[in-house]
Amino acid sequence: MPSLAMSVRTAAHFTKGTNKSLLLARAFSSSNRRSQINKVLPSAAEAIKDMKSDSTVLCGGFGLCGVPDTLINEVKATPAITGLTAVSNNAGVVGSGLGLLLESKQIKKMIASYVGENKVFESMYLKGEVELELTPQGTLAERCRAGGAGIPAFFTPAAFGTVVQTGELPLKHNSDGTVQQYGQPRDVKVFDGKSYVMEESIKGDYAFIKAWKADRLGNCQFRFAAANFNGAMARNAKETIVEAEHIVEPGDIDPAAVHVPGIYVKKVIQSTADKKMEKVVNAKDPKDAVAGALGSGDAASKRERIVRRAAKEFKNGMYANLGIGMPMLAPSFVDPSVEVQLQSENGILGLGPYPQKGAEDPDLINAGKETVTLLPGAACFGSDESFGMIRAGRIDLTILGAMQVSARGDLANWMLPGKIKGFGGAMDLVSNPQKTKVVVTMEHTDKKGRPKILKQCEFPLTGKACVSRIITDLCVFDVDFTDGLTLIEVADGVTVDEVKAKTEAPFTVSESLGPML
Repeated sequence: MPSLAMSVRTAAHFTKGTNKSLLLARAFSSSNRRSQINKVLPSAAEAIKDMKSDSTVLCGGFGLCGVPDTLINEVKATPAITGLTAVSNNAGVVGSGLGLLLESKQIKKMIASYVGENKVFESMYLKGEVELELTPQGTLAERCRAGGAGIPAFFTPAAFGTVVQTGELPLKHNSDGTVQQYGQPRDVKVFDGKSYVMEESIKGDYAFIKAWKADRLGNCQFRFAAANFNGAMARNAKETIVEAEHIVEPGDIDPAAVHVPGIYVKKVIQSTADKKMEKVVNAKDPKDAVAGALGSGDAASKRERIVRRAAKEFKNGMYANLGIGMPMLAPSFVDPSVEVQLQSENGILGLGPYPQKGAEDPDLINAGKETVTLLPGAACFGSDESFGMIRAGRIDLTILGAMQVSARGDLANWMLPGKIKGFGGAMDLVSNPQKTKVVVTMEHTDKKGRPKILKQCEFPLTGKACVSRIITDLCVFDVDFTDGLTLIEVADGVTVDEVKAKTEAPFTVSESLGPML
């Protein structure tokens, strides 16, 4: 068959003076009819028919948003495919997503940042039935992105001084719950006086991707927060398989709206799985919403005191990221004259309130997997870009909950003994305290009355020397990473002696000590 170039040259030889652009168009059209690029396959079964066991599979999605369920379901229906290493932000939930392949024992290892919603997986991991390589969420996104960009390793500030860096995180357990194997310690290098952890990129054999639109050339477009990990993973694998809600003609996706160019994609199929929502949360009257979230009785009044004080941390024009729980309630108490843009690490800037009942959108969730809306002027993007702005210090303020905080600002908020949930994005969010102010909101003591502000944290760390302010139901501390704690405010009716009695860590009292605002 003659090449396209030969067709053009031959046509030009016999038709001197004819418009060359017209000849090129005709030659291309003729060639295109003979050998059209078409990556669309008739079914998921056809797309994975040659898939091999013991492969590394990258699965897009965050919670149940943007998950390639059609492809996952087909692997579940093909029990001969076993021994998979699955890379995903989370491990699905019981009965859905990757949770299906865990239950069918087709996955031997998970590389993920958070597995807290899957009790079956937690049990399997602690019994030694599956391996787990926990990775900070931003690091996971960058490991996937770097692998697709031909970068074998990189340095990140996230997880320095934690069990990730030291290699003390269990990779696999014995059946009796004892640790069989730990992870590998990371190399550390100092740049401009700051310590960074070396992470190796991930190389995928297959990538399962969920797109909103795809054409026969493989070009893909995502919708809202469903971008999450899909873009970075699509660029990574040897064989990227896309399931699309809408398969369209080339040109139907505006070139500026193509999120993944077709060069990365091998196969496209029609998505047939229903879209799901993990946590449907609807808008309520602001007073009712806050009251319901705070609880009742004395505990509610304590939490409201904390949240009202946290709201004072917002300044006009800030970009802020809020953790799950009390931090998410703080905007309810911000003065209307203060405009702050909220960032959600799953890929949203300009996070809006919860939707009205009936207006929920499965492609619009926050980092807590709750249904949300977008404010005018909002932007959506992939997880790799989201964490790029976080690590670079573009976020002015992050407010997080905590289990423990040390006198020097070390934070522990991801793990309790005997339980495994994962880091999520917390390690990345606290990785640049020189540029991002890290504020902790928590009750001053635990349920047994034990101090949560300690000389040294007893639980595994989320970050070292990262917390600059602690807001509790009793008081407010400023934290200096060298000099320690300074008490700057006390709640109404609270004395300095009471704070001392309920705080293990030593502290100084500010000369300008005032009431909790």
